Amino acid sequence: MPRLTTILSILGSLIMSPAFPALAEAGETADKLTIVNPEKLHDPSVHGYSTSVVAPAGTRVAYISGQGGADASGAFSPDFADQVEQAYANLKTVLDALGARPDQVAKLTVFVVDHDPSKLGVLTRNVTAMFGDALPAQTLVPVPKLAIDPMLFEVEAVVVLP
Repeated sequence: MPRLTTILSILGSLIMSPAFPALAEAGETADKLTIVNPEKLHDPSVHGYSTSVVAPAGTRVAYISGQGGADASGAFSPDFADQVEQAYANLKTVLDALGARPDQVAKLTVFVVDHDPSKLGVLTRNVTAMFGDALPAQTLVPVPKLAIDPMLFEVEAVVVLP
């Protein structure tokens, strides 16, 4: 165990060193996620996500299964925008059940059936409505089909808890 402690101490020192300037400048806080969008990359926030997110030390992680656009009765609207809005409402319900806030979400993975660029506006509008400036890291995965035929959208999340 002492060797592991030494290794972790060295890694912590390296992360906060000039070798990782974005983290050293951002100054990870004890209770907040640190968003890092390197200046040498295009600013992804206009598209509703961050390049990377760092969790504070000593936190727990919750993994939220994919939330689709079904309402409480299990019914799906045939409209893509309605399903996206409902899926984010469902995600918020899970966050509430965990005692978590949207600004504790570090990573989203979204799955979009038959994705095309016209759907990006709907996605960006919903993610920014839920997360504001605390945009999580995010990956969009175009898929031909999801678990059940009426599903057009699904979002899963990684949440950092104190």
